[in-house]
Amino acid sequence: MFFSMEKGCMILLYLLETYLALRQHAALKLPMLPVVLQGIIRPEKFKKSRSYMIKQSYLHVVRETATVLVDCMILLHRILPWLWKMSGSFLGYIGLNAENEILHTLSFLMVVMIWSQIFELPFSLYSTFMIEARHDYNGQTLSQFFKDLFIGLGICSLFGAPVAAAIILIIQRGGCCLVIYLWAFSFLASVALTTVYPLLIAPLFNKFTPLPNGELRTKVENLAHSLNFPLKDIFLADGSRRSTHSNAYMYGFFKKNIVLDDTLTKQCKDTGEVVAIIAHEMGHWKLHHTIYAFFRLQVLALLQFGVFDLVRKSSYMFQTFGFDTQPIIIGFFIFQHVVMPAQRLLSFGMNLLSRYSEFEADAFAKNLGHGTALRAALVNLQEQNLSAVNTDPWYSAYHYPHPPLAERLAALNEMDKKLA
Repeated sequence: MFFSMEKGCMILLYLLETYLALRQHAALKLPMLPVVLQGIIRPEKFKKSRSYMIKQSYLHVVRETATVLVDCMILLHRILPWLWKMSGSFLGYIGLNAENEILHTLSFLMVVMIWSQIFELPFSLYSTFMIEARHDYNGQTLSQFFKDLFIGLGICSLFGAPVAAAIILIIQRGGCCLVIYLWAFSFLASVALTTVYPLLIAPLFNKFTPLPNGELRTKVENLAHSLNFPLKDIFLADGSRRSTHSNAYMYGFFKKNIVLDDTLTKQCKDTGEVVAIIAHEMGHWKLHHTIYAFFRLQVLALLQFGVFDLVRKSSYMFQTFGFDTQPIIIGFFIFQHVVMPAQRLLSFGMNLLSRYSEFEADAFAKNLGHGTALRAALVNLQEQNLSAVNTDPWYSAYHYPHPPLAERLAALNEMDKKLA
């Protein structure tokens, strides 16, 4: 009964998300710009954006369909129990103890990771070397693509194995306080990852150099000083080595570093546009959006661990998935399937909050006097990145943590009307 409900929920979610994807696909094929963007987005850029996003939309539908079909086959043919047994047999073959749950779990996760990469590889290759390359976004060679892939797998194994082992130990010995222990470990791990990633992991993929002295650095430092922003340094990342898509972000708990992709500084027409984007990012800091988002995630994690504790104790659920034992890692897999509808709903709610924060950060930058430059930067980056111009409101609300350009410009225009 439960197994049938699980497949039913998976199929219903697939049908819902396919319906939304089809609505988005129809919106992308519209031949006219939204009214608020008419006369702003250049026709040739709109044509290129439309072509690029339609291709991405086709790929998205194919990938999601394949994912659901494979997941249903895994559930229907009891592939998970088979993989669990095979990973244990592999341990015995190399002379390790398959009864040790930590070793068995790491062996199982290795198999799952390899399978996941094999499944994702054709979609990643097609996206990178067909769609991205045809629209002049790909800066990677095939060798660099696979180099990054193997580095990523190595990092995942290096950090993932100790984390998985620690979680198994916590669950084995957690007792009545298990949920609190899991949450505390998750909290510490997320803080550690936030600290380690920009210092040790990001430099494996990109080179970071201090932004040279000049007009841009001076303006950013003056902006930071005016807001009492704890600026430590400003770095330029060689993002163009892999892609011409642009990005800017901050990291650090007390002192903050700002990172700008070199593509961002090239795509913006002047330093005023770059400063406006940074003013938007500083708005997130000033309005405490990052802190609020972090604590929302912590509350969500605590609730999820509570539900997981219930799922892992249910022998019935393990049996419906074909297991006669109750391995901890399999409990996580079952938990993910059980709560999938709720996770989608929570993700939708988180997107709505994130979109609201984006509007607030835009308003913050505008109130600092960067409204005109922010508009120009948003339009310029939209054109350069060929982002979706026509978006379906239902699809956008369900999937996008950032509101589309038309909505952001409309909100800025509405502020102008109120101030007039």
